[in-house]
Formats: sequence, structure tokens, C-alpha cells
Amino acid sequence: MIRVLVWNEFRHEKTHECVKAIYPDGIHEAIAEFLGREEDIEVRTAYLDQENHGITKEVLDATDVLIWWGHMAHNQVSDEAVALVKDAVLDGMGAIFLHSAHHSKPFKALMGTSCNLTWRESGDSELLWVIDPAHPITRGIDRFFKLEHEETYGEPFVIPNPDKVLLIGGYSGGEVFRSGVLYERGNGKIFYFQPGHETFPTFKVPEVQTVIKNAVRFVAPAYRAKVGCPHVRTVDDPDGYVR
Repeated sequence: MIRVLVWNEFRHEKTHECVKAIYPDGIHEAIAEFLGREEDIEVRTAYLDQENHGITKEVLDATDVLIWWGHMAHNQVSDEAVALVKDAVLDGMGAIFLHSAHHSKPFKALMGTSCNLTWRESGDSELLWVIDPAHPITRGIDRFFKLEHEETYGEPFVIPNPDKVLLIGGYSGGEVFRSGVLYERGNGKIFYFQPGHETFPTFKVPEVQTVIKNAVRFVAPAYRAKVGCPHVRTVDDPDGYVR
């Protein structure tokens, strides 16, 4: 089983009626619901206002893939939680950052850049074009799929050059955006996926669900161990490592 933790601020759903109407139990529960139907995925949820934001070392040690959605309260996430997430990814935990999580503290800590972009809320439609149809994350997706409405994101997107670009979004207003990008950091894999604005039912779109399910399986750790900096002896020394 792949153990998934879906983390969400869970603020918009409490303060904005239009968001509550789409995601009455929270975006985290909507994502957990479709992931939980998969036989190989076990899902838990956490959110900002829980003790320690629902993020502890013990929780992350028992998590194979962390999915993170945030928007209006990035700065309220504690530095302690950020450090725990960063260390867990470096040690091999997979991470998926959705939509406005490009500005989340954990994502920026892992990227080392501002992660700024251009944006506009005007209800543009978006075509998401598959760049690499052979990749496991885009398996089952046609050449493109359409979102009738989505918040517009545009380049320049101030991130390090991705290890791989899987999806590019094109908007009816003219912008283009690297909408699905992959990174490796330490032993961990990271996937950033752009769709998911809170005022649109994006996480109910079958293709969006397929990409997230595929991404969970792809970023799940194949090897998980702390990356240390040990002093070592020569290979013919019977004592081996000095720890």
C-alpha cells in the first residue's frame, strides 16, 4: 500500500460560500475520496488548524507521499513543519504540490527560489497539453484535456529548471505555463501540478484525478534513508564505515 497524506489549509471552505458549495468537506477530503477508491492507496488527511498542522516526524515517517494544497495562509505554516517536510523529502518521501502550493513554504524551501509567476482570476479556459505521453504520470491522458474554467497562471515561473516538463497549460487569455513539472531532491521525487483553484471544481475532473493518481504511484519512494555525510575508510578496511 502507498500511504498518502493529503494536507490542505482548509480555510477557503470555511470562509467562502462559493468554495464550500464545491468542496463542503474541504479540498483535502475531495482528493482523499478519489484516491481512497484505489486498491493500492491508503489515505489520511491533515490541515492547518490541527495541532502542529497535523505534521510531525512520526506522521511523515508513516507517509510515502505528501500532497499539499495551500493558498491564503502560507505564512502561518510553522518553520518547524517546513523543516520536517523538507527533511522527509530529502530522505525519500514523495511530494505533490498542487496549484497555489507553488508559494507554499515547503515548496519554496525545496526549490530555493521565489517560485513567483503571473496570474489572473478571470475564469479563462485552459488546455493542458501532454509533453511526454510515455511518462507514467501522463498515462491514460490524451494529447490534451480541457478545463472549462481555471485561474490563469503564466510565465515567467521562477523555479529551477525542472528535471522534466510533463504538461504545458495554454489559456484562452493567451498565457502559457509549465503546468506539470518533476524534480528530484535527495532521495525524494517532487511533482508540481498547476490545476486546482478553489472556486472551480477542478479536482472533480477525471483527467486531473488520473494525473494525481499516477503521480502518487510515481513519486512513492523506491528507497528511503537519511542522506548523511559519513567518514569512510578504504574498501579493504575490515571496519568499513566509521559512523
